[in-house]
Amino acid sequence: MAKRKRLSPAMLTPDAPAMAPEVKSARPPIADVAGDAAATSALLELSDKISTARQEGRWIEQIPLDAIKTDYLVRDRVVADADDMDALRDSLRANGQQTAIEVEPYGPDGFGLISGWRRLTALRELSREGGVDTVLAIIRHPNDAAASYLAMVEENEIRADLSFYERGRIVARAVDAGAYPTDKAALSALFHAVPRAKRSKIGSFVRVVRAFDDALQFPTAFTERGGLALAGAIAADAGLIKDLCKALSKAKPATAEAEQAMIAAAIKGPAKPAIKPDVITLSSGVECSVHADGKITLRGAALKDNDFKNRLIQTLKSLD
Repeated sequence: MAKRKRLSPAMLTPDAPAMAPEVKSARPPIADVAGDAAATSALLELSDKISTARQEGRWIEQIPLDAIKTDYLVRDRVVADADDMDALRDSLRANGQQTAIEVEPYGPDGFGLISGWRRLTALRELSREGGVDTVLAIIRHPNDAAASYLAMVEENEIRADLSFYERGRIVARAVDAGAYPTDKAALSALFHAVPRAKRSKIGSFVRVVRAFDDALQFPTAFTERGGLALAGAIAADAGLIKDLCKALSKAKPATAEAEQAMIAAAIKGPAKPAIKPDVITLSSGVECSVHADGKITLRGAALKDNDFKNRLIQTLKSLD
């Protein structure tokens, strides 16, 4: 019976190449696959959350300043106070942008401004000084133009001190842009959250905007009382619109005070000639004047006599 040859372990010599011992992984291959799957799932979940946040307007991004179209919507702010803009620039220069603007996609690579005009304007001015060239923005996805105008108005109602004239103007311009069918519909939609009395006043200013926007040099100088008075005046006399527009165009007032003075004078109207009262002289010598407004005045020496005055009073009391 043949003997089995016994194998001995190989002997390493100085000339023999070294062989690395086989190292078995303590982690089974299925664990690596599971780990990769978990990482992929987490990345997909994060991507979905980011996408959802962007769609819902909860994601702030950095956008180039020159990629934003400011006249995408007709702005509700007519003018910006110089002192306020100086303070805003100083704040942005010292502390950076603290509040994001709101935009929506416009064109292949651009964005249309919804709200944040003052911040965007100030950042662009700082950019010319060598400052930032991007702006923090939330990308909105409104369903239509009406939703865009509503977002702008609601943001400025919270943050900005708009005049009644500016509020009335955005109602008119939103209708002109086709976002709403009528001034009434735009007023109800854009200012649905304000008290009814305030919304009614804005509606009065819409009439003023429709009548005089092109003729006014200083529209935001209107006080609430002045604008409402003008709205009432043109409702009572439509011819006032043409006459006042013609007068403003001819005079071209250089200051807000001069323009408002012209408007106040037009509302008051030209001085009417006094209507002389009917005068009757009584036998007692008392002169009785009957005025056009229904007032009656008595004048004469007999009125100094107490007996006469008492008889006169009794006579008036006896009248039905």
